[in-house]
Amino acid sequence: MLATFTDRSGGVSQGAFDSFNLGDHVNDLSDHVQANREILQSKYGAVQFMNQVHGSRIAIIETITEEVPTADALVTGIGGITLAVMVADCIPLLLTSQEAVAAVHVGRRGLVNGVAIKTIDLMREMGASHIRAHIGPAICGQCYEVSPEIQAEVLELHPIAVAQTSTGTPALDLPKALKTALNSAGISEIIESGICTVESSAHFSYRRDGVTGRQVGLVSL
Repeated sequence: MLATFTDRSGGVSQGAFDSFNLGDHVNDLSDHVQANREILQSKYGAVQFMNQVHGSRIAIIETITEEVPTADALVTGIGGITLAVMVADCIPLLLTSQEAVAAVHVGRRGLVNGVAIKTIDLMREMGASHIRAHIGPAICGQCYEVSPEIQAEVLELHPIAVAQTSTGTPALDLPKALKTALNSAGISEIIESGICTVESSAHFSYRRDGVTGRQVGLVSL
């Protein structure tokens, strides 16, 4: 079973995308992105990406397809299929079990629309019993400054997400809120990287850099 996260090192992209950018929608040179994805696949086999839109659609993957599904979670119960979630501050959530695995894109809107919990429910319908969660590098509560209105919207559903920046402005702690939601859904085993993408120069961060690449979380049976 595979559950791992890439960083920005080990690829061929240059400049703002230096060097292991795996996002094909960020205005990096397509040849560089393709070369980076080939490096990825040389290590992990064929990889299924998704077109992430901050929604709650879940795609069940039975075979690798060139027609990239529009979804914010991928699930498979078939061995040998590697699922990818692309991020540059949002939470890359990997869910593993003996029966099924999932890659989930959890940003602020994903937390509010419950995409992670819906994915867990689907995995259980597929026979998954003991599910383990892996939370990859993501923006931390101190770095994720938001407007008072956005903070209030999220806190209405996830009060545990309350945070503030070092200067005392409103912020959101998405990893903390996600862990609480996972616990409430019966997921007790949570492995967290603890890395903040904004603070880590080894990772891409949209909030820090604006123009930047994407790292991925990868999972397979």
